[in-house]
Amino acid sequence: MSDSSETIYLGAGCFWCVEAVFQRLQGVTDVESGYTGGEVADPTYHQVCSGTTGHAEVCKVDFDPNSLQLEDLLEVFFHTHDPTTLNRQGADHGTQYRSAIFYSNATQQETAEQVKSRLDASGEFPNPIVTEITELSDYYSAEDYHQNYFNLNPMQGYCQMVIQPKLAKFLDRFGDRAV
Repeated sequence: MSDSSETIYLGAGCFWCVEAVFQRLQGVTDVESGYTGGEVADPTYHQVCSGTTGHAEVCKVDFDPNSLQLEDLLEVFFHTHDPTTLNRQGADHGTQYRSAIFYSNATQQETAEQVKSRLDASGEFPNPIVTEITELSDYYSAEDYHQNYFNLNPMQGYCQMVIQPKLAKFLDRFGDRAV
């Protein structure tokens, strides 16, 4: 990361979906799938999927704040998943799929709370936003086979049925910000 890089950790269901969206957003310099928010040190995918570790599937999103403001990044985050459904995104359910923003400083926390409040008050979403805004705890990289998943497996069934529609939604709303 360069001196002008910032990192935020976002949970919005399956990390393959989050990764695919943010890899296509201008100003994002790196995206990595991983886990945070739980109690178990160095969890595995199978442990996290059991729902007993407290971790969420997240993406570590590195971005250049000189070319992408955090507010704009979070706008994409909120509009490319359902932030009004507790512990569920589509068929994926459990606390590991919760909508969550894990911040690493007070500015990120304040910005996340402001964007969430503004969108909640806007009426854009039919139900209240339930996205958790929590200070980052330990972060663990997911196993190698989870990294860059959609780009390496675009024809896989989950990618076609779940990720591709999210990318279409992203491009429809934010196509001017896509790389």
